[in-house]
Amino acid sequence: MSETLLDLRGLRCPWPAIRVARAIREAGEGAVILAVADDPIAPREIGAVAQERGWATAEVTTPIGAALRLSGT
Repeated sequence: MSETLLDLRGLRCPWPAIRVARAIREAGEGAVILAVADDPIAPREIGAVAQERGWATAEVTTPIGAALRLSGT
């Protein structure tokens, strides 16, 4: 299982969601993406992108801040 850290801090929506959509497209089956974003709207938009594509989400903490853990099936 590969894990990718996306540091999306400093980006304003819709850019974090766009970057996550690209990462999901490029990820293989069973991949995990940790998306760290500081835009207050980003978690909702990133979660919607993940759900639309059938990926699970969970809130986690990383060394660089709070993140959404996205896991593909």
